[in-house]
Amino acid sequence: MENLAAATREELIAIIATQQAQIAALMVRVAELEEEERRLRGGKGGGTALALKPSRPERESKPRKHRGRAFVRRKEQPDEEVRHVVERCPDCGRSLHGGWEHARRQVIEVVLQRRVVDHVIWARRCGVCRKRILPKPEPSEIGAQGKRRFGVSVQALVASLHIGCRVPMRMIGKLMWELFGLRVSDGEVVNLLDGVKGAGEPEIARLRERVRSSAAVCADETGWRQDGDNGYLWGFFTEGARYFEYRKSRSAQVPKEILGEDFGGVVTCDFYGGYNKVGVLQRCWFHLLKDAKELAELNADRPQVVGWVESLQALYQEAKACCLVLGELPANCRARRKERRRLERAAAALARPYAKDPDAPQRVLSQRILKHLHELFVFVTDPAVSATNNLAERSLRPAVIARKISGGTRSPKGSATRMGLMSLLGTWSAQGKGQLQGCRELLLPTPAP
Repeated sequence: MENLAAATREELIAIIATQQAQIAALMVRVAELEEEERRLRGGKGGGTALALKPSRPERESKPRKHRGRAFVRRKEQPDEEVRHVVERCPDCGRSLHGGWEHARRQVIEVVLQRRVVDHVIWARRCGVCRKRILPKPEPSEIGAQGKRRFGVSVQALVASLHIGCRVPMRMIGKLMWELFGLRVSDGEVVNLLDGVKGAGEPEIARLRERVRSSAAVCADETGWRQDGDNGYLWGFFTEGARYFEYRKSRSAQVPKEILGEDFGGVVTCDFYGGYNKVGVLQRCWFHLLKDAKELAELNADRPQVVGWVESLQALYQEAKACCLVLGELPANCRARRKERRRLERAAAALARPYAKDPDAPQRVLSQRILKHLHELFVFVTDPAVSATNNLAERSLRPAVIARKISGGTRSPKGSATRMGLMSLLGTWSAQGKGQLQGCRELLLPTPAP
């Protein structure tokens, strides 16, 4: 009752009686919970339990399994040997001589040393033509890009720390000072990164053409902020190449522009409609099965839904098994096309009964399967195509972590530099090449013989 002041005596008595009954029920429940808490604490009184969850019971320790060989760090070739000997006996003071090796302990050290080199240009005059002759040292002799004072080792280290290790610019300056006693400002870090990106422009262009000419590409996009404005980082990846671009838009025109009008490969992607105009698509099974797993968890009390999800998972495993059986058969051969058609019919039979049922929990996923039916089993006909988009997800993850640390980039030039460096360093890592080594080779290419 909202207005107790206007209530009659009988109504007030009824309200009081109801509240007394509720209080009595709550007191009983409180007593039950206190008893349960005491039981979980082992019946000990006093104090308050940190958690109602009981402690893990003690388990009997098993004997350690002995391996066939020890997986310890192997001894390395020493650069220096230091002998530790006792010159006099600690008991009688007699001088000791000779001896033998009793034990050996290897310690690995890293020498951090700054080296400043003055390159002196020495002029000479020809005694015949009386001309002044000056040397023209190659960049490999100087060890620096252009007229920079920092050598390529510093430039490669800065690029690897910022892009490969996601170290913020200000922290790079602190590290350079603490490790080498070298003062590097934020502006100098930006200039060094721009220098690496400028030297890698031809290589970045080759990466883009390599992705465009690839038979199978994994693609994905994620959010990216430039000077506080929301945009998107697009990534296109193959087994040996990584290519990133920042675009303000997430429209379907972006992948079409990056891959080119005449792209003839297969793009493995999620179910985002922005890839619809690219060409041949392979939709990611990981995204489909992830949504199906969430559906099963939400409907755990409905065996029909759980069984439907299990059937979808079994269909994917069957498709993977078919790929293993087909083995080395050429792409798009008759046997592969036949298996693909059979799997598509099985997927359609699984989805059709629920696609138009508004009360079926699996209706949305069924409609998705039917809509993209011919984009689910492309990997069966072409062994070069991946069934999932995991390569793109893993390749984008470092950029997502960097975005959480820095919040993005501050200018179009900064975005272009970061995208280019991520493409270069990501490609070197995919090819098994060290990032420091790749930067040095990029900045100081070996002259042609």
